[in-house]
Order: sequence, then C-alpha cells, then structure tokens
Amino acid sequence: MRPKTWVLVLCALLSSMAFGQATQNEMPQLNHFDTSIVDKNLDPCQNFYKFVCSKWQTANPIPPDQAYWSTSSNLNLWNQTILRNAMEEASRAKNRDTVHQQVGDYWAACMDEDGIDKAGLKPLEPLLNEIAAMKDKSQLATVIADLHKSAPAAWEGGNTQTNAPAFGYGSSQDLKDSSLVVAGFDQGGLGMPGRDYYLSDNPKMVDVRNKYQQHLTNVFALLGEKPDQTKQDTATVIRIETALANAAMPAVDRRDPAKLYNVFSFEEFKKLTPSFDWTAYLKAVNTPTPKHYIVTSPDFFRALEKAYATESLDNWKTYLRWWAVHTHAAYLSKPFVDENFAFYGKSLSGAQQLQPRWRRCVNRADRDLGEALGQAYVEKAFPPSSKERTTKLVNNVEVALGQEIQGLDWMSPATKKQAETKLNAIEDKIGYPNKWRDYSSVKIVANDLVANVAQATQFEFQRQLNKIGQPVDRGEWAMTPATINAYYDPQMNTINFPAGILQPPYFDPDKIDPVNYGAIGMVIGHEISHGFDDQGRKFDAKGDLRDWWTPEDGKKYEERAACIAKEYTHDVPDLGVKTNGELTLGEDSADNAGLRIALVALQDQYKKQGKSLDTKGDDGWTDLQRFFLSHAYQWCGNIRPETTRTLITTNPHSMPEYRVNYVEKNFPEFWQSFSCKKGQPMVNEPACRVW
Repeated sequence: MRPKTWVLVLCALLSSMAFGQATQNEMPQLNHFDTSIVDKNLDPCQNFYKFVCSKWQTANPIPPDQAYWSTSSNLNLWNQTILRNAMEEASRAKNRDTVHQQVGDYWAACMDEDGIDKAGLKPLEPLLNEIAAMKDKSQLATVIADLHKSAPAAWEGGNTQTNAPAFGYGSSQDLKDSSLVVAGFDQGGLGMPGRDYYLSDNPKMVDVRNKYQQHLTNVFALLGEKPDQTKQDTATVIRIETALANAAMPAVDRRDPAKLYNVFSFEEFKKLTPSFDWTAYLKAVNTPTPKHYIVTSPDFFRALEKAYATESLDNWKTYLRWWAVHTHAAYLSKPFVDENFAFYGKSLSGAQQLQPRWRRCVNRADRDLGEALGQAYVEKAFPPSSKERTTKLVNNVEVALGQEIQGLDWMSPATKKQAETKLNAIEDKIGYPNKWRDYSSVKIVANDLVANVAQATQFEFQRQLNKIGQPVDRGEWAMTPATINAYYDPQMNTINFPAGILQPPYFDPDKIDPVNYGAIGMVIGHEISHGFDDQGRKFDAKGDLRDWWTPEDGKKYEERAACIAKEYTHDVPDLGVKTNGELTLGEDSADNAGLRIALVALQDQYKKQGKSLDTKGDDGWTDLQRFFLSHAYQWCGNIRPETTRTLITTNPHSMPEYRVNYVEKNFPEFWQSFSCKKGQPMVNEPACRVW
C-alpha cells in the first residue's frame, strides 16, 4: 500500500524541483483543425475522408522511421518531448529524490548506446544460462516463470493472445463478481501477431511467415549457431508455435466475454496440462492463491500439454532461448536491435528505419515508470482549465446518451431502466490518477538497461498478482497520463481519458464547441457507448457479467448491430485481406454511437444558447459542417500497407478511412449538411443505427 506521506512529499518536491523545465529540446508544432484543410476540388458526397484529408495526406508523407503518420503524430512527438526534457533534467540533477533518480538513471542507461553495444549479449547471459542448465522438463516451470518476470506483458492479455512465452498469467476481476479479484491463464507463445499468420494460405500471410522463419534463423545465428543448427532450431520454434496457433481461440471469439469465462479450480486446471508443474510455476512467480482461476481457452492448454509431452527437452530449450532473446532484443546491442526491427518494424509494419533512440527510450520509460513521468506531463501539459472544460464535455455527452436511450423506439421500459442505472453508475476519470503509483521499490541503475526493464517488469508483474484476493482498486488507471488513447472498463464501469489525448487535434481549448464535440466529444461518446455495445451490454452497472436485457430487446439489438457488421465487412484486394465486421463490431458501433451522442450534446448546448448549427461563419462553413469536418480531421493519416494488413487481421478497430466514411454515411444530418443525394457513396439508406 502506498504511504500517504509519500504522495504529500512528492507534491512538495515537484513544486520546488519541477520536472521538465529544460528547454534544450524545442517543442514540435501541434496540428490544429482549420476548415482550410479541405480539398474543395473533391466531392464530400463521394468520399468524405478524402475530401477532408487528401491535402493533409499529400503534405504529410510517412517518415521513414514510422509505420503510419497522422494528425495525432505531432501530438505524440510533442508528448514525448515533454517527457524527454523531464528525463534529461532528472539525469543531470544533483541531490535527487527517489523519483528523479529513477527517471534520470533509466534515461542514462537507455541512451548509453556505446555501453549497450559493448555489453553485447552479456546482460542476457544469466537467463540463457538458466535455460541451458535445465536437466529435465520439470524445470520448465521455473524457467518460464523467470522469463515472465523479466520481460513485459506476461500478465496482459491482448486482442489475440498474451504476448509471452508459452502462456500468460495474471490477476483478473471475476466476470460474474467484479468485486472479486482472481487469477487467469491465457493463450500465448506466438511470436507473430496471431493464429492466422501461422495457418492462413493467403499469399501475403505466407510471405510474412517466410520472413518470420528467416528472422528466427538470423537470431539463432547471432547467438553463435552454425547454419545447419539455425535451420533446425528455426523449424523447432515454428513447429511448436504452429501447434499452439492451431489451438488458439480466434480473435472474434475472444471478443465474447462468455467464451473467455471458463472457471476452474486449481486441480481442474492442472488436468488440462498435467505434465507441466503448475505448482512450481505459481510458487516461482510468488502469486497469492485465488478463489478460482479463469482459463480463457481450455483447448489451448490441452494443446500445450501435447506439445509439452511430444517435444524434447532440447526443443523446449530452443523455444525458450528464442523467446528470451525475442523479448529482450530491443534492449540489446545493435545487431539484435537491427534484426528485431527488420522483421517487426519492416516486414510487419513497413517502417523503413528505426525511430531515434531517444523516442524509443521515452516509450520504454513511459511503459516502465509511467506514473512517475506522468506527473511531469500533467504539470506541463494539462492545466486545471483543460480538466474543467473536458469534465463538462463528458457530463454533457453522458446526458445526451441518457436522452437517446429514453427516446429509443425499439427498447422496452424495463431495459431502459437498467440502461439508465448503468449510465448513472459510470465513473469518469479525466487526465490522471488521484493517487500516483509508488515505484520506490524498483531498483534503477544508470548502466544496465536490461536490468532496469527486468526490475520494472518484475515490480509490475508482482503488483498485478498482489491484487488477487484483495478489494478492487477502482482508482487505478490502465494507461499512463501521457498516453494518446482512452478506454472504457466494463468491469469497473469507468471511462478513462488520459491527459495525453486531451490535446489538439482532439481537444483544443482555443477552438469553438463544434470543433471539440466533433473530435474529443466523439471520442467521449465512443467510450461511454462501449458500456452498451455488443460486449459492454453484457455487463451490469456493478461490472458483473449479467444479461440485463429482455430477450426481445436483445434480439432487436442484434438485428441493428448486424447491419453495422455487414457494412464494415468487405474485401481489400490490394492488400489480399478482408475486413471482418464481426471482429470490429464493438468499435464500429461505438464510433457510430459516439458521433451520434456528441452531436446530440452539441445540439442541446446550442439550443440552450439560442444558437443555430446551420449559421454560416465567415469562412462559408456552418457549425454543423464544422462538427463533421473536425471529426474526420482527427483521423487523417497515411498508413503503410504492411501495418494496415496486420491491423485488419488482428485489431478490433477499423481503419481510419472507414471510421470516417462508414460513420458519416449513416447520418441524415450529414447528408443534409453537405447536400448529398440518395445513391451517392456517402449516403447509406436505410442507415445503420443502434443508438
């Protein structure tokens, strides 16, 4: 538990020894919405995204070290520069407190490229030696535990898996009793983004798979293996990972919480993989004993048993040696960094060169010491006035959703009452936590990046496991303050907007309401509506997995959602993939709902002020048009085809162009505002609409 005095002392220190006051790194310019960005030579009723974004896209090609470049990319650079200045200042300061020492020394260790190159593979030798020293398979449990403790994210499930060797393990709120923290096992163990990369016969996927095999071969060569051995070891890793991929739950199924909620006692769970020493693993990671375990994919663990039994100890050593290097490659010497980038940066994402080292170091520090750095960010970038205005925006959008729910002609009074209860119970978190995380137990040194990452990872892994059996901390955040993102937590029933996204082009304190409602207002509406989308609607006001809909209302919802899923499913011939509206349904419906309730909130505000959204400004645009233009502008960007293919295959969010065009075409207000006619591409009649 964090001592209260630490928080009070830290606040005092920040006032006298402020983070981020260095000015040696010039702040980049942020992108601000302006109606002059549109290309009036194009027809908004043909492709609204191109109408708004084509000029910006032409003027902003993707830098060679990026996989994409968007209107938020300068904001990302701006945020990172604030954090960089804070870290550099802390690295030079004398008489430092613990927070400044940790931040400053992390920066020094990460930026010491010469020292890292001289060290070569030495920082990883203890882990590699531990793998090599195994005498029998019973030791796999403790070795995998040590791998999980040393490399980030073994506790954090993603869209397709937990990105950790063999499997993932962490704490989890029970789905049917959100006040109870239990433990969960998840599928993992895949070095590529998901099962389709191993199993699909799509030529594009096959090409990536071939490049992955070459990547494995190159990594084993860097470890000093001879060519024949590298090929043999590559085949071993591919065979084990493909076996796991065959049993992995598809990404679409992982969106259904009921399919993930498989409750097991420890004795029952052990029967899935009886050859693995689960008792030794759990002891090695120092986990409390939960009431029960949630196993997301029992079939995966049955397949893990088969692989465990059929593959030799030497083969498992090969697999774990690969994962030890894979999870640490970005922190090692240049040959490992370059090889890691060659596959994950170039082949999977399409980037042409590495980001500058300082940006990589900022990202890692934000991940590992995020709430320490977050204090510097809030001090510099998020004044009380911004929090006050965004809080009002959130409140107005919540009121608008309440009005929309009550006005639905397809929902019964019984379900409306439950929906209103849930809406009123949503907790709004804006900007940053009320209490900052205490990293004082994390040992950070100025000359060992791998050790620092391992220390921070072990701290976070243990922090996550310590939640088991304890009351739920409703004040905790899953994102750092500088993050350009937002989220809804169905089990907490909270909406969370970090200070990092409450900046231009999303929220601009110098812009009028239509601009902010079209951008951040839509994001706010998007997150709130997640409480009522195809996943969120399955959780009640307390965050428990419970069907609170009448059967008839549930059926009507599914019918409306099916319209959206169909709209967003189509071939992408030039990429050799097809979008999956079932995979993206939750985000697509939230996009549509988010813009709808943001517009309702704006209309209510204008009505109270006696103003009209149809009044033209000096630039010839109405405020209603400005609302739609601003919404589109926040999604303008260029994306490399490799990244697009990966995202379409694995990510539950649609691509930016679809997040604009497929939303706007469902709005009669948009058709009327831009004089679009039936039959034109930007008119979807009858329109898809849930909320």
